[in-house]
Amino acid sequence: MESFNRSLLVKKLYDSELSLFNIQTLKDLWGVEKENTLLVIIRSLVKNGVLEKAEKGKFYLASKPPDDFSLAHFLYQPSYISLETGLNLHQILSQFPYEITSVTTKKKKEKVVGGKMFIYLHLNPGLFWGYFKKNSSLIAEPEKAILDTLYLASKGERGFNFDEADFSRINKGKLFSYARQFPKTRQFLAYFKKLEDYI
Repeated sequence: MESFNRSLLVKKLYDSELSLFNIQTLKDLWGVEKENTLLVIIRSLVKNGVLEKAEKGKFYLASKPPDDFSLAHFLYQPSYISLETGLNLHQILSQFPYEITSVTTKKKKEKVVGGKMFIYLHLNPGLFWGYFKKNSSLIAEPEKAILDTLYLASKGERGFNFDEADFSRINKGKLFSYARQFPKTRQFLAYFKKLEDYI
């Protein structure tokens, strides 16, 4: 088996300024060719509290645990924070959801990591836009989070209580511009018409 200096490997972890790692990232960072050797090193660093396992093949520095949004993005890509979590972040909904909700172009998925539920709902690839980067996460703009929610509600995958929402901070011009890029199904238009009554 290849021989490696553990303290040097740990130093490379910290010097990388990364906090989230998959198997390939660690392999490239350390220059370890043999997969068995790599897995032995990772197991050792997890056992000694240097790395924490998020899920199979995904790890983070124990001394720099990621925020929920960065972890959500890391666990399932492509994805961005939206729906109830996005609406709460932008103070459109005041109640903080138990789950961390994201949208993805891949199939819908639920993951539980560290006792927290991460939910990913499928969005048509043509609607995967309207987000910004913050730290290591992608987050929907407030107007896009509203429209993503209405769109998925129109497909029966989400609910939306208009009475609990505060739309005072949104950019109405951007909202209407974005809405024009969504499929004009009867169900979506009905939800959007109801939204117009509240804004």
